[in-house]
Amino acid sequence: MGFLHIYCGEGKGKTTAALGLALRAAGAGKTVRIIQLLKGTNTSELESLRMIPNITVTRCDKNYGFVNKMTEADKAEITACHNRLLSEGYALVRNGAVDMLIIDEFNAAYDYNLFDRKTAEEFLSRREFPTEVVITGRNPADFFLNIADYISEVKCVKHPYEKGVSARKGIEY
Repeated sequence: MGFLHIYCGEGKGKTTAALGLALRAAGAGKTVRIIQLLKGTNTSELESLRMIPNITVTRCDKNYGFVNKMTEADKAEITACHNRLLSEGYALVRNGAVDMLIIDEFNAAYDYNLFDRKTAEEFLSRREFPTEVVITGRNPADFFLNIADYISEVKCVKHPYEKGVSARKGIEY
């Protein structure tokens, strides 16, 4: 049986930690699928990940921006996209086609109800498969905290954003 990993917290580095685990798995010859929810802009890590044959990243084709700026039509579109991506990921796991499934920003998308929550809960609670599953994002629901095998919390002690420094390419994105 595979384990459920959660990278959560208010600090910077949840996605980075999950991607580090993906690199480790790929280096061991394992296949990794990364599903990025709520992310549509081209970030620097995508360039590196494209060079690694055992890692595939999927995400929505459109950048919807922050949830609080989305229209109801945007929310409907992104929900449909997320449901499609997650269904594909669940199928890969059920078919034994991947060794690791990372669902980036799962917790935020779950919190905002931007995918089928019941299906996700059922999928993650059964875990009758050998695939390692990793979810990231702030404020995971108690349901997932209770069923997780690993929980790593990233705490923000200090961040340049607090001094007005904008996100920097190659560091924050």
